[in-house]
Amino acid sequence: MTNQKSFNRREFLKRLGVAAASTAAMTVIPLDALGKAYPLSRRGASTPFPFGEGRGEASKMTYRRNRHSGDEVSILGFGMMRLPSRERRIDQDEVNRMVDYAIASGVNYFDTAPVYHGGRSEEATGIALRRYPREKWMVATKLSNFGRDDWTAERSKAMYERSFVKLGVDVIDYYLLHSVGQGGFDTFKARFVDNGMIDFLVEERRKGRIRNLGFSYHGDQRAYDWLMEHNDQYHWDFCQIQMNYLDWDYGHQLNGGNADASYLYAEAEKRGVQVVIMESLRGGQLAKLPKAFEEQLRAQRPDDSIASWAFRYLGTQPNVLTCLSGMSRMEHVQDNVKTCSPIDPLTTAEAKTLSDIAAALATYRTIPCTTCAYCMPCPYGVDIPGNFKYYNTAVNDGTLPPVDTKAKDYKKKHKAYVDGYRRTIPKQARASQCIGCEQCLSKCPQHIPIPENMAKLVELIS
Repeated sequence: MTNQKSFNRREFLKRLGVAAASTAAMTVIPLDALGKAYPLSRRGASTPFPFGEGRGEASKMTYRRNRHSGDEVSILGFGMMRLPSRERRIDQDEVNRMVDYAIASGVNYFDTAPVYHGGRSEEATGIALRRYPREKWMVATKLSNFGRDDWTAERSKAMYERSFVKLGVDVIDYYLLHSVGQGGFDTFKARFVDNGMIDFLVEERRKGRIRNLGFSYHGDQRAYDWLMEHNDQYHWDFCQIQMNYLDWDYGHQLNGGNADASYLYAEAEKRGVQVVIMESLRGGQLAKLPKAFEEQLRAQRPDDSIASWAFRYLGTQPNVLTCLSGMSRMEHVQDNVKTCSPIDPLTTAEAKTLSDIAAALATYRTIPCTTCAYCMPCPYGVDIPGNFKYYNTAVNDGTLPPVDTKAKDYKKKHKAYVDGYRRTIPKQARASQCIGCEQCLSKCPQHIPIPENMAKLVELIS
């Protein structure tokens, strides 16, 4: 990308020696005894995680100090974006159970937004968290004014106020401008600058209703650069970027022109702005790798999960405040807690292994979908992330039919792929239902040409 001062692989490996030493010396701050949780409401109530269980990990969790507010933030953040569901509704009892385990294990940062889970994530997050004393957790939410009708100051402020009500809090610990750059630079200016919303939120921070103010970035790099260039005016407490060992050097290639994570990280670090990481596992892609790569990692650390490598990669960087994980099952919480209690910094050799794997993954035929579901709902019922996930899994596990239809194993693999697709994706949600209306295009943070890819999926199963 033009003017992008991206670190190359060699420079990252060189930096890693300093970063690993810094991280290894970092203070690990134990939490106090959690105290007795209390249920605020009978709705969605569940028995809090029994104190004593999981407590062994709490004393080991790695924390990072917020240089602006002094917060001690767990290196593992709970992303309330991919919560467990039952019959298309958030399973509040299971959310409560997962949050119980997370808090008992030292996790204290929980990230949500008005648009997650069809507008229900903030409420579910509030129900789960308010069963605990307020000082035991921090909540982050966002100004998700994506629709043009919400760009006015009046509508944006109303969205901001609703977050307090849904979360059931008087103060929001971390508040973000959501996905700056999505839709282009002019859209960014209309959503946050021209309507006076940044100035309004800066004033809300001064009043104490917001403790830390920042932004998340996807899309037009000019929006990110503009906000960083105005840091002396707004004094950002943090920013949220998509970063992992694949996006470090290949973000611009895989994400439709989004800046490389290496550039984003360097710009933030240069200005003293700490970063919160989103898509730590790239929508789960880095939790399950092609077999050859998994064997390579397990040969080095046989007792560690594949996902743990991605979190250790991020935790090695000293300017990272917390790494979000959109955990949808209890085993995700348990594995991530284990990895972060405490974070074991990468060695230089391990970093090179991940760098080599990233270079190889960048050449794969996958679609760069992180299953964020911002594109949903589709007006024609297509399960866009579900279709892409099935395809990407086939690419990674080697079951995708070869491009050459005359290849020896083409018919066998094609039949297995089609049969599996029909079992996995309901008829009304298949790619064939896409009519190319393009309503999804402006919503995708990865800038995926969704209708074009849907057409390719239809061709593949024909």
